[in-house]
Amino acid sequence: MTQQLSAQRHDLMAAGRLNETRRLFMETVLSGVSAGVIGIDGEGHITIVNRAAARLLNAAPEDLEASHYSQAVPELAPLILRAMSEPVGRAGGEVTLKRAGGSRALSVQVTSERGSADGFVVTFDDITDLVGAQRTAAWADVARRIAHEIKNPLTPIQLSAERLRRKYAGEITTDPEVFRQCT
Repeated sequence: MTQQLSAQRHDLMAAGRLNETRRLFMETVLSGVSAGVIGIDGEGHITIVNRAAARLLNAAPEDLEASHYSQAVPELAPLILRAMSEPVGRAGGEVTLKRAGGSRALSVQVTSERGSADGFVVTFDDITDLVGAQRTAAWADVARRIAHEIKNPLTPIQLSAERLRRKYAGEITTDPEVFRQCT
């Protein structure tokens, strides 16, 4: 019986060391990714916030942890609620986050932990620059099309004016300078 207890104790300590190693690995991974990651328990309280999430949300991790997601990040609440109501426990979309530092566009994914409703993981990336680049490209396309529409009728007008100048420049005797200027 003592051997059995000793073996079980040894196995339990090995499992504890393995869990601690995995926990440290996960913390290292979360601190090194550029995406924001938030863990939410089944009651909606934030359990973990990585550095990127705190930076993107313009808050300290300790201010976010243990608070309810609807108070800490109300902009994400509709997506989290949608994931909670979905049978697969997933939702995604774009969210505009307004904080003291300005406005950011985020691409957000909410996923249930291992397919259960006991907790959720919210991941998000800052896509503000991408949205700005898309908007700039769209306006550049609009400007190009408008310039094309304006230039199209101007070409025949220019050709007609040049033809008038070539054909009648010699015949105009009164004010030839005005004629040349007008054509």
